[in-house]
Amino acid sequence: MCSWEPVSFLPALCGTATPVLLPSWASCIYGRSGETHKVYRQKLEELNNLQASCSSSIRKQKRKLKDLKYSLQRCKHTSNPEESDLIQQINTQIKDRQNVFFDMEAYLPKRNGLYLNLVLGNVNVTLLSNQAKFAYKDEYEKFKLYLTIILLLGAVACRFILHYRVTDEVFNFLLVWYYCTLTIRESILISNGSSNLTSRTLSCSPQWFLSFCKYWRIVRLVLAELMTRVQSRAGFMLLSHVVDSDKSCVRSWDFQKRIKGWWVSHHYVSTFLSGVMLTWPDGLMYQMFRNQFLAFSIFQSCVQFLQYYYQSGCLYRLRALGKRNHLDLTVEGFQSWMWRGLTFLLPFLFFGHFWQLYNAITLFELSRHTECKEWQVFVLALTFLLLFLGNFLTTLKVVHTKLQKNKAEMKKL
Repeated sequence: MCSWEPVSFLPALCGTATPVLLPSWASCIYGRSGETHKVYRQKLEELNNLQASCSSSIRKQKRKLKDLKYSLQRCKHTSNPEESDLIQQINTQIKDRQNVFFDMEAYLPKRNGLYLNLVLGNVNVTLLSNQAKFAYKDEYEKFKLYLTIILLLGAVACRFILHYRVTDEVFNFLLVWYYCTLTIRESILISNGSSNLTSRTLSCSPQWFLSFCKYWRIVRLVLAELMTRVQSRAGFMLLSHVVDSDKSCVRSWDFQKRIKGWWVSHHYVSTFLSGVMLTWPDGLMYQMFRNQFLAFSIFQSCVQFLQYYYQSGCLYRLRALGKRNHLDLTVEGFQSWMWRGLTFLLPFLFFGHFWQLYNAITLFELSRHTECKEWQVFVLALTFLLLFLGNFLTTLKVVHTKLQKNKAEMKKL
């Protein structure tokens, strides 16, 4: 209960000397807020204890699954056909259980990855409620859309109106800031279980690098075959022949996982590329490449806008049908879920990939120019080549895998 006491205020303050009854506000307010805060602290401590207990239990279960998987792998070589089928079923169940654990960990605090530790430190970025996750995802999508439009207008202005080095620097700085912010937000979404950018597929890990080194053999075979068949009718269908010729290498590379990871990794590469462009001093080499780069930026922004517009509608339809997760995001590439309804984007994507290759070839030629003294030219050429290889081969593998899957389904019918 709040007690009432007579309190006299000075006439200068209240305009009258009449005593006014006011509640003992200090005890009244503190009494209510103090009790609420005490309950909150108790619940918070209980929550922390539950989180620690659940995380510890999941770690133990994952360790047991890992040991079981290793034991099954050893038994597989000496097993009969019936035992092999049983081992296959158990492995399938293990994968399903690992996916369940991953979904559970999306609601538990976890250690940040290397990138987030470098940028933010060891700060807990896990969002505990679905509402908070969805709100952050929507904010991420809006950020991409608004910045894509701004970058498109900036590239158009620099290409046709503002022919100044200062405006170019501002545009390049905006690119660096955009990609840096994008990688941070994507890392936070990965920590919160975004299913098409999952940390299980994050391609900046050491395991991804080892897999890429193994996969590089296929890349070299593809490039060598392209050089010999560039004028043949076989065209780009040669990839299936190259992949089939080295199945052991393909097995070591889990395409379905790494494909998703590349669309995260290419943002890190784009950040590096934009940073090198920002440091490139004005000169003959820069002016020779400037218009080509700005035209490429205009085309890239247009394609990204088209991707966002049509992918958003496709994801909305698939979520309504229960075929996609509510945390799935639009990406700057092509994934298997886009096959139905978004294949018309493939020509634009492949054209953009080959434009990256054209940029790399142009920069390699400029690096051999007698007037070229800037290190940025050769580094940018290598970076554009890396982007082309990653984007082109990843998109091509998605298309190839989907065609093979559709072909297998037709045979079953």
